Amino acid sequence: MRGSTTASDAEPATKEAAEGQEAAGDAEERALESGGAEEYVTDARRARWAAVGTGALLTCAGLAAALLRSAGAAPALVPAAYALGAAVCAFAAVLGAKGRTRRALWSLIAGTMIMALGDQFD
Repeated sequence: MRGSTTASDAEPATKEAAEGQEAAGDAEERALESGGAEEYVTDARRARWAAVGTGALLTCAGLAAALLRSAGAAPALVPAAYALGAAVCAFAAVLGAKGRTRRALWSLIAGTMIMALGDQFD
């Protein structure tokens, strides 16, 4: 009977699959014991804090620049650009707090570029 399998034929394949799963589980346990996952969590936490801190700092700087420029004789577009850039940086800080560090980085870059563009209008 060609193509039919018996219980004895199916056992080796099942046994090999079970051994493969055990080996994968052992590798994960070794990685956890060696601190690989712990190191990854530490790096991720550091990236989140960096994104939040940088976003907050750039938000404060943008708002301060918007207030200073609005008090002077600069065109209205200049403080608006600083305020918009600060808002984008605040959004980046929120993204960083949620763990979206790559998007937070690009938002920080965009917010800083908006502020720099506003400075060019002066």
